Amino acid sequence: MNEPQTTAERPSRKGLTLPAVSRPWVPRAAGYATAFVGLVDIIGAAAPHFRETRVHEIASFLPGTVTSLATAAALVVGLLLIMLAHGLRRRKARAYRAVMVVLPIGAVLQGLRWHHVGSAVITVLVLVVLALNRREFYALSDPRTRWRALLNFVVLLVLSFGIGMVIVSSHERTTVGSPSLRERFWEVFWGLLGIGGPIHYTGDRTGDLVYYSLAALGLFTAGTTLWLLLKPSRPEAVLGPKEEQDVRALLARHGARDSLGYFALRRDKNVLFSPSGKAAIAYRVVSGVMLASGDPIGDVEAWPGAIKVFMEEAHRHAWVPAVMGCSETGGEVWTREAGLDALEIGDEAVVEVADFTLEGRAMRNVRQMVKRIERAGYTCHVRRVDELTPREVEDIRHAADAWRGTETERGFSMALGRFGDPADEGCVVVTAHKAVEGAPEGTSDIRAVLHFVPWGKDGISLDLMRRDRDADPGLNELLIVKALQAAEQLGITRVSLNFAMFRSALARGERIGAGPVLRAWRGLLVFLSRWFQIESLYKFNAKFRPIWEPRFLVYPSTADLPRIGLSAMQAEAFIVMEPPKFVRRWLRPRQAHGDAREQSAVAVGAQQ
Repeated sequence: MNEPQTTAERPSRKGLTLPAVSRPWVPRAAGYATAFVGLVDIIGAAAPHFRETRVHEIASFLPGTVTSLATAAALVVGLLLIMLAHGLRRRKARAYRAVMVVLPIGAVLQGLRWHHVGSAVITVLVLVVLALNRREFYALSDPRTRWRALLNFVVLLVLSFGIGMVIVSSHERTTVGSPSLRERFWEVFWGLLGIGGPIHYTGDRTGDLVYYSLAALGLFTAGTTLWLLLKPSRPEAVLGPKEEQDVRALLARHGARDSLGYFALRRDKNVLFSPSGKAAIAYRVVSGVMLASGDPIGDVEAWPGAIKVFMEEAHRHAWVPAVMGCSETGGEVWTREAGLDALEIGDEAVVEVADFTLEGRAMRNVRQMVKRIERAGYTCHVRRVDELTPREVEDIRHAADAWRGTETERGFSMALGRFGDPADEGCVVVTAHKAVEGAPEGTSDIRAVLHFVPWGKDGISLDLMRRDRDADPGLNELLIVKALQAAEQLGITRVSLNFAMFRSALARGERIGAGPVLRAWRGLLVFLSRWFQIESLYKFNAKFRPIWEPRFLVYPSTADLPRIGLSAMQAEAFIVMEPPKFVRRWLRPRQAHGDAREQSAVAVGAQQ
């Protein structure tokens, strides 16, 4: 989908008709124009020297309250237009309808101002363009949660307070005395609450103007926040019990195709199925990007049907479609069926169990490290998760959480996000143990954990790798070696390790004869490795002599890459854009309980 369709309308999967996009520039231009009009409204209402208007010429015929309320209304209209501009740029139908109501009001208020006739003309032109291109604004609203009410309150409070300081400071000539910064602060603070402040003005009209303007800003901030808080919320992404069972059935038949397939069972993803039900795509919407990971699940012949449903859903909401980490086969199908482009972003390290050995010069460093760790007194256990006792599951879960470097659990494309769920009975866990001298009796002696998810019937894919920070270096190497050595007894023939971003660039850039561009690109990746472990993951994986399987990013156009990259980092929790945990618990108690009930239902279904 390099360019939107420009001719026939597209049928949706539900029998609806999705409007064709004929003028891609209209939403973007209309959004910027609407934001400009809103900014002019705010400036004109906040600064008196921009407010020499016809309202003042007819002020002798109207009560002062009328003109003051008109100025306060202009402030609210300006804020609304700026808030709605983003929705217009994303083709949101609800934002379009709201703008078509607010713009005429703004045009009337601007038309009363002598110096704002030009702005009124621009407003009318924007209104006409929007009316003529209403078919361009078809997208449904994004999934929402109540924590956005808190974000709305904070942003609008800061913005309203800033505008309020400008309003109070711009009327300094009409105040009694010379108010200090502290007095202006309290004037704005109390004014936003609808209460008169400590500053007095020489004229009643000016005092009313400041009072109504500040009160309107405060009322607007409180009103929009309350509306968002009381508005019925929908979880951004939830994999329901029925959907999870259907995905598990597809994985049971076709799970061996993709090592990332099992991660579609994360319960913070949504899933779309092909019309035949033989293929599915798991995804999450992050900042307007419809982000899938890995290949579609199920029969390859049904992939085109699932991709069509995925693209139609993206079109209905005006989301940017993207796929992280698909295989070469998956990339070929995506680019052929959806008209997208593909970019190689790294390689997956896959170790064939039958070929793995610690013998030979190439494995010397790993062999020495493993022997050193074993001499230090560490022992390892490799087991299926369903073989663990409830106490062992709890100990491992507690240890993994304690060793996590961040408050937020990272992962999206190659992380399951849970451990010990009865439904995940095919998972494999590897633990390293060493007793600590002087530790209380009953204290867990676990020092490191590896967790693998199933990859078909004869493979496993690395999900979790954590260790005690006080443990000896080399413990992760010991765990992987023990997992590979025990794999044959578990019926496992292949093991997928970590994904190495831009591996080929790092490998080629350090070779003799590499060009300046490639060396510069490698230097940038090495620099970024200080924060994102790009080079370290590559070198760690390379120790085990794996087979490198390329992975691709699928995207609509080059211009979308920065937005997709930011969304991917949010999905993987490298960038956290959520309130603190206690705020999320307060704002979403019902959702948390609902998720718990869903997980319990899945677990019961699995046991039955």
